[in-house]
Amino acid sequence: MVKLSRFIAVASFALAAGTLRADPPTVMVLPFSGAIGPATAGFVTRGLERADKEGAQLVVLQIDTPGGLDTSMRVIIKAILASRVPVAVFVGPSGARAASAGTYILYASHIAAMAPGTNLGAATPIQIGMPSPSSPSPSPDKDKDKDKDKEKDKDKSKAGEESHGSQDTLTRKQIHDASAYIRGLAQMRGRNAEWGERAVREAVSLSADEALAQHVIDLSARDVTDLVAKLDGRKVTTSAGERSLSTSGAAVVTLEPDWKSRFLGIITEPSVALILMMLGVYGLFFEFSNPGWVLPGVVGGICLLVGLFALQMLPVNYAGLALILLGITFFIAEAFVPSYGSLGVGGVIAFAIGAVMLIDTDVPGFGIPLALIAALAVVSGVFVFLIAAVALRARRRPIVTGSEELIGSAGEMLEDAQTEGWARIHSESWRVHSALPLRRGQQVRVTARNGLVLTVAPVNETNKGG
Repeated sequence: MVKLSRFIAVASFALAAGTLRADPPTVMVLPFSGAIGPATAGFVTRGLERADKEGAQLVVLQIDTPGGLDTSMRVIIKAILASRVPVAVFVGPSGARAASAGTYILYASHIAAMAPGTNLGAATPIQIGMPSPSSPSPSPDKDKDKDKDKEKDKDKSKAGEESHGSQDTLTRKQIHDASAYIRGLAQMRGRNAEWGERAVREAVSLSADEALAQHVIDLSARDVTDLVAKLDGRKVTTSAGERSLSTSGAAVVTLEPDWKSRFLGIITEPSVALILMMLGVYGLFFEFSNPGWVLPGVVGGICLLVGLFALQMLPVNYAGLALILLGITFFIAEAFVPSYGSLGVGGVIAFAIGAVMLIDTDVPGFGIPLALIAALAVVSGVFVFLIAAVALRARRRPIVTGSEELIGSAGEMLEDAQTEGWARIHSESWRVHSALPLRRGQQVRVTARNGLVLTVAPVNETNKGG
């Protein structure tokens, strides 16, 4: 009986140990959508580090993006290439896309998958600045008529042609660099390099079924659960060597963006960064112009530092930033300098131009809406003009304090005086001097002040003089 009990205990322990050993490592899902920026890059890199520390067997990046910043995209790709944990990029759910920067990230992943009804492609790098318009080809009938005009305009158009040529050269450099980059990723992962280059050079796109047929992706899946089930037994080579996935029955853990990622996502929105910077400048302005309020200075300092921190993470045009600061300086100066509105108008113009130039990229999701720029410019202009109007009215008000306020004030003599005596003015006793004799109780008016002695004259005499 004792031997049977021991046998049952040993068998139970072995069964429990086998069950524990059979429990596969977890699969971690990192979902993100929207434009790819610094906040997204930080979220992905921290997520991959956490997956490595916790021993996850697979990381699934579920993406839905129109593209994003090149710097942030490259940070994510470097993290994927250096990851010891296999990374699967899943474009989902249905209706999602992996355009522009998302295509590069998908090509860099160990496993590429898409949900039905999704698409990828259009990976041509965005040109910074305005593209040069292509000149239409002249018709044969007009060639002879335009020969003379071309000769006359040859010298005038030389500078423009050189500018267009340099711009075309820059565009070609960007496209060649992007083509080589995606081709290298495709060769590393054994994917369709030819189509990857077409996505860069021709901005072509593919649906999920077409991408699977052309070997751009590895498989198609309805959702993350379906993807995890299909990856069971697949072998993947990472920076740590070859790994075999055992995803059957594995727990799927979704890692949502933490507070830091959400905070960075909010402040790195160009519109929010611009508003924070303006609040900071105006808060400090109020604090310096009205010392002792404290709250405007505290709020202004925090907003300014947070706004500048956000701007340094974005592709900022420093000429645009300088114009914005110059415009705000003009706004503030308008409240103190009688410029009859010229500083205020100049400030509105400088601010509007600087805000348009501020973000040095045309990537979707990183522009400042023109409506917001116009609203901020108008609100700032109206606000400053109101302050200037209040200040102007304050300057025109009569003086009510100080020595200047005594001039013209009326008083009453406290004693008889030939040239000097005492008088009550503003309920105060003053030593007064007069060129005419004065009687006690006579009304006088102050005409000047010399130290602690006031020069007065009888009221009837001042009225006659007036």
